[in-house]
Amino acid sequence: MWYYIRKHWKINSLITVLQVARAGIYVYINYLMIEAGERLLALDLKGVLLLTVWMLLLYYTLSGLEIARTWATSKSTMEMNNHVRADITATILDKSHLEYHAQQSGEYLSWYLNDVNRIVSYGWESYFSILVLFSQVVFSITALTSLHWSLVVISVLVSLVMIFFPKLFEKRIARLSTTCAAEQAKATSKLKEMLAGLDVLRFFGKVNRFVMGNHAASEQMEQPRHKQAVQQSVMEETISIVDTTCQNVVSGVIYTYSILGILPLASIFGAGNLCGTLYSCLSTLSKHRLGIQAAKPYFDKITVHAEEISDVQKPSIAPISDGIDVENLSFSYGDKPILENASFHFEKGGKYALVGPSGCGKSTLLKLILGWLPDYTGTITFDGQDIRGYTSDQLQQQMSYIEQDVFLFNTTILDNITLGGSYTQEELEKAIRGSALADDLENMPLGLDTPVGEDGSSLSGGQKQRVAIARALIHNRSILLVDEGTSALDQKNADAVEQSLLSNPDLTLILVSHHLSDERKAQFTQVYTLETLPAAV
Repeated sequence: MWYYIRKHWKINSLITVLQVARAGIYVYINYLMIEAGERLLALDLKGVLLLTVWMLLLYYTLSGLEIARTWATSKSTMEMNNHVRADITATILDKSHLEYHAQQSGEYLSWYLNDVNRIVSYGWESYFSILVLFSQVVFSITALTSLHWSLVVISVLVSLVMIFFPKLFEKRIARLSTTCAAEQAKATSKLKEMLAGLDVLRFFGKVNRFVMGNHAASEQMEQPRHKQAVQQSVMEETISIVDTTCQNVVSGVIYTYSILGILPLASIFGAGNLCGTLYSCLSTLSKHRLGIQAAKPYFDKITVHAEEISDVQKPSIAPISDGIDVENLSFSYGDKPILENASFHFEKGGKYALVGPSGCGKSTLLKLILGWLPDYTGTITFDGQDIRGYTSDQLQQQMSYIEQDVFLFNTTILDNITLGGSYTQEELEKAIRGSALADDLENMPLGLDTPVGEDGSSLSGGQKQRVAIARALIHNRSILLVDEGTSALDQKNADAVEQSLLSNPDLTLILVSHHLSDERKAQFTQVYTLETLPAAV
């Protein structure tokens, strides 16, 4: 948390100045109340009136400072929240393909939404409150010092009790907060899944599952939050009991001193307020310390800071001049073997098909070549260089990957093809022809500017695949991996797309298919047939 506060030191310094000014004025007003009380006892009505007017002006000043403080704290919260989300993004980008997909997207969504909301309520709000309270404590103790030294001694002793007493609860609060964060992330993921599967449940008459699933997710989200709130309330009220006890003791001392003449009788007017402010602040400070501790698990998820990522990119690897070799490759998902001592050779410019039943490792092989699955034995080399020496980003600079379940952004067809890049009209038309997308565009009034909807919901499955193929072609990668990428196309368009890919002499094509006709097989450089391995015993 302190990392972000330091990074935004300018706006947070302004907040500190405003807080100190407010606290100083507030304590000064209480000091003036003591003086007004003395003048009232001396029947100096004119003096009382002047002091009252002066105190009113100071109250107006407090209101102005409060408006300025609210603006500054809101501005700081906005800046720090944006910074936190940028670091969440950097943390996600730092994950490998395998690490990223170990969690569901709903959990990452929870980081951006639930976690940041908790950081605001537990972290930033507690920090800003502590600034106010700490300033008031310092000024209150200073004012009490001017009245009698023993009040300072008592105040310091009570301060120490109120500072260290909450430490008894910090670890427990942190555990509850960690549990709450984890359960909320899981619940968010479940809600996302229920929403995505609503059409399926409706189709099969299982709407009740949608209702029950959402209710269970809501319970999963609310139960740990409720438990944390109750436990924190118990701890806070325990602190309040200690605070009230200390406050009554000190108030009794002030009243006794006033009666005995050690303090002016008018001290009762302001000193009581000062002590009340002091111990109330100390009590609230202790509660906000627990809040900051509750925010810690949310910050702990952030492992990378965006500005600390080097802008220096690893150099691009040269396009293959010879080919890709896979030798003695073995890979398992847990105890389930997928590939065992498999070897393949893919020459530059060659056209290769991977065929075989489901579960035989066709898609897995593509992911291994992409560098997404590092835990394998054997070797995969590009022009004789082991791909373990490259990052996934370096490998993907040479390859495009088209999978059966195509993802499209909720924007236009053009933007989904170019991904914001600049391409000539000739390059764009070539990609459209190669993907057999031209006929579809002719039937769309807006053409390339047609919105695709969320996840391509406005397009058919075949149209989505054609857009994905155009996207791959326009980015001009030398290697194209296609995982059932034409499965949603009708035979005519599938043939047109595959023929376009097969006739490109500069493209190294590796295509996954369950079935290929003998006529189509003859057009490939080589067809590799994979078999499903028996389960490990």
